[in-house]
Amino acid sequence: MIDETLLDAEEKMEKAVSVAKEDLSSVRTGRANPSMFARITIDYYGAPTPMNQLASVSIPEARMAVVKPYDASQLAEIERAIRDSDLGVNPTNDGTIIRVLIPQLTEERRRDMVKMAKSKGEDAKISIRSVRRKAKEELERLGKDGEVGEDDVNRAEKELQNLTDAYVHQVEELVKHKEAELLEV
Repeated sequence: MIDETLLDAEEKMEKAVSVAKEDLSSVRTGRANPSMFARITIDYYGAPTPMNQLASVSIPEARMAVVKPYDASQLAEIERAIRDSDLGVNPTNDGTIIRVLIPQLTEERRRDMVKMAKSKGEDAKISIRSVRRKAKEELERLGKDGEVGEDDVNRAEKELQNLTDAYVHQVEELVKHKEAELLEV
């Protein structure tokens, strides 16, 4: 019972870290990155479809992305989706590919992006702590019902705290790395 509770908590904490990685990868830096287009969805014959299923993204230069649609008829739709996204870029369409020039970030915009990254990191840490709280309540319930001994519950709570600390540290490292990436000129 204790092992199941700890394993479940670890899986949920791992999920929170992977969501944080995904969220942080969507925070725009001054460089082009294929993952910045991952959250853009295009209306493909009535169905919202992720852009990575409709086009390939390559990075020929540090501040330029080239989007090549698999279906040329979707060129205008993909261009519109990129323009309407929260990336703040203006794509140019030459008839076969879409070029996206990533503008240099201003100092103020960099600070805003750092705040956003820290906020996303804090959300992930809150999620991890919430998982810890629920697992701790479950462990206490198991101890109160007499299903496991008090020593086992205490040992499991320490292990749960160690897990929590490890995953919170992972999130802090991700945020620190993103902050360094954002502040690099």
